[in-house]
Amino acid sequence: MFEGFSARDVEGPAGKLHTLRGGSGAPLLLLHGHPQTHAMWHAVAGELARAFTVVMVDLRGYGDSARVASDVEHRAYSKREMAQDAMAVMKAYGFERFQVLAHDRGARVAHRLAADHPDAVKRLMLLDIAPTLAMYDTTTDAFARAYWHWFFLIQPPPLPEALIESDPVRYVRSVMGKRHAGLAAFAPAALAEYERCAQIPGTAASICEDYRASATIDLVHDRADVAAGLRLAQPLRVLWGEHGAVGQCFLVLDLWRERAQEVSGMSLPCGHYIAEEAPALLLTQAFDFFKP
Repeated sequence: MFEGFSARDVEGPAGKLHTLRGGSGAPLLLLHGHPQTHAMWHAVAGELARAFTVVMVDLRGYGDSARVASDVEHRAYSKREMAQDAMAVMKAYGFERFQVLAHDRGARVAHRLAADHPDAVKRLMLLDIAPTLAMYDTTTDAFARAYWHWFFLIQPPPLPEALIESDPVRYVRSVMGKRHAGLAAFAPAALAEYERCAQIPGTAASICEDYRASATIDLVHDRADVAAGLRLAQPLRVLWGEHGAVGQCFLVLDLWRERAQEVSGMSLPCGHYIAEEAPALLLTQAFDFFKP
């Protein structure tokens, strides 16, 4: 799926981070969502590599990156710690400043990355999320039904882990296949990769800890930002699917303007998985926004 890209495992703060690199030009970091891997970028990475040095990484706990042992406060899967992973990857490739394109869980990591490391992140594009704090604080019945996994995964262990581990492939297909475009949106090779990685021992625990962190320690960090009046200084573009729950349940641009100084964005005629449902539209936005 990634002809011309080379794979490399980078040692991060808490273990191995699986990465791919390709292209030349200004560095552009791509961060994937749940329950996926870097494979979600297969339809856009090659074109982006014509203008940028594209670096993709599997988040800790996902893909072929390390499954990190967690703690009672879920700090190991806080977006602050995962942002440190991203910094370690880019430094390993020799990049001190870079741009970021991120989806879903990766976009939450990117938000924290830009907040904690403003000198490193030049511009960022976030796909189909509103700020985590706002999404929890203003949850509705419609959102809870659409994003049921948010509330399932944060339940105390070991119940959600055990249910996922009983049939990881079914879990992946249930989460991804019940959204707007169904499983038809995913290339067979990409879907097979998501299913393979979901079956790696420790994946279920890592996924749950990622979401538990978002409902606990990540909110502490977000509330501290709000209390301090911290808003992202980097140019931010937000895209969301008009058929997805985020755009239907939240005023996306209004919420991001509360958290960032320079915000642009729009909905696209697709669902949640923008990079796979509408790659041409995403590329148009990316080439318009990012600086080569």
